Amino acid sequence: SEMCIRDRYEVYLQVLEELAAARLTVGLGVSVHSLACHALGNFGTGDQRSAHLPAMLTGGLLGAYCLSEPASGSDAASLRTKAVRDGDDWVLTGTKAWITHGGIADFYTVLARTGAEGPRGITAFLVPGDAEGLGAALPEKKMGMKGSPTAQLHFDGVRIGDDRRIGDEGQGFAIALSALDSGRLGIAACAVGVAQAALGEAVGYATGRRQFGRPIADFQGLRFMLADMATQVEAGRALYLEAARLRDAGLPFSRQAAMAKLFCTDAAMRVTTDAVQVLGGYGYTQDFPAERLMREAKVLQIVEGTNQIQRMVIARHLAGPESR
Repeated sequence: SEMCIRDRYEVYLQVLEELAAARLTVGLGVSVHSLACHALGNFGTGDQRSAHLPAMLTGGLLGAYCLSEPASGSDAASLRTKAVRDGDDWVLTGTKAWITHGGIADFYTVLARTGAEGPRGITAFLVPGDAEGLGAALPEKKMGMKGSPTAQLHFDGVRIGDDRRIGDEGQGFAIALSALDSGRLGIAACAVGVAQAALGEAVGYATGRRQFGRPIADFQGLRFMLADMATQVEAGRALYLEAARLRDAGLPFSRQAAMAKLFCTDAAMRVTTDAVQVLGGYGYTQDFPAERLMREAKVLQIVEGTNQIQRMVIARHLAGPESR
């Protein structure tokens, strides 16, 4: 049941952290898959859930989440991909961009415009990965996360039945925002995992490396750097877990999710950068994982709402919407 899933979100995020600490490609992949399942799991009908959720949740299918477009990233409500009603079917036309698992997913949760401009004209759909007219561009050549394909998707008259519409017409943007609140906690947990891994590398190296006749961990400047890194990891973990507890209790958690995503990913960038510095020249080589962790951390400040967008979300909770 939804309540059963909700009660375990705090535990799920801790699992994501552990996965990401070993390899972000896996942790983020699980987080994105969960994001893609969210719409159906929370807004689908009983028949839709029975038909699709079992395979989604047991690893039989891999999902992707399609909101961003080439001309609408942060301003997601301006998306242009269209879904036009044709009898009992919908026909989807347009392009989605920056799609994790693009081209390899078994299903796509797609946000498309079915009505007027703005957020109220958007509807959610569940599109099978082998739908006729659905194609993917070559994967992007990214700085990091090279084991996780990210690609544009092209919808060229993709026809799906109305039984694959999730929620009501015009409800899609609200569904998307609901999913992103949860997804941002997934990104926060992944960021803490990456930062924890970098901290472990730095401490292990500092206690084993000797310079001037003693371990470099004996030097105060480096000891303080490690202390700051550890404090940021612990603070980030506490923040995302507190947000998860609010979610588990059925309480509002949107502001805390944005704060967790912002703080944890910024902390991961700082901690991984410092880990490279602690390792010195070795940190800049591919013989040690510090440089990979640093490249992985960068993307977490960008995905599922840039950290500038997170600050806008937090500010709206504090001071209301911006005046026009």
